Amino acid sequence: MSKTLLYGATKIDETNSAYAPVESLAAFQWKNRVFVLFADRDNARAARQENQLLADRSALDERDMMVLKISGAGVRPLFGATDGLDGEAIRHDLEAPDVGEFAAFLVGKDGTVKLKVSEPITDGELFAIIDSMPMHAAESLKPDK
Repeated sequence: MSKTLLYGATKIDETNSAYAPVESLAAFQWKNRVFVLFADRDNARAARQENQLLADRSALDERDMMVLKISGAGVRPLFGATDGLDGEAIRHDLEAPDVGEFAAFLVGKDGTVKLKVSEPITDGELFAIIDSMPMHAAESLKPDK
């Protein structure tokens, strides 16, 4: 499995596109973490990923998550409410694979890509990554959480 974690850099090169906010998902910046799932041709890996994530909706809610599934140019919210998103723009901004290939991305509240995977990730792995992020740790200390 190919898994790329992008949030662990100690020095950020702001000219590097890996650290540039994802413009097509700007509406979520500073509000939500967004997990974007790109469906494969037979939808098998995408369906497995979808089932993994939606099995614990309260954990998604606790982490201020939005889950989007992109098939072709269409965007379907799987968790969280949204409309008016352009699947092609998201695919372009994330430099996602071609239509019909599986990929998943985690976009942090700062609007940058934190994780890119080419195979489904378990909800436990995903939540552990989010829970280790400094912003989530700071959120957990707030009295209203």
